[in-house]
Amino acid sequence: MFVITSSFSTPAVEFVRHLSQRIILMDEAALADLMIERGVGVRVSRAVRIKKIDLDFSIRAE
Repeated sequence: MFVITSSFSTPAVEFVRHLSQRIILMDEAALADLMIERGVGVRVSRAVRIKKIDLDFSIRAE
């Protein structure tokens, strides 16, 4: 795996595509996505609660 904080050139991407070994090129955007997905080096700044109608809830008038 090669990780860089910029982006890979098109020739670099094409080069690894034709190698027999599997090499992963990870640019800054892919690294950030992976960190967010795995919860590494990130924290929640705001959580949003989404509510929906409970269809099993009923109010009976007596």
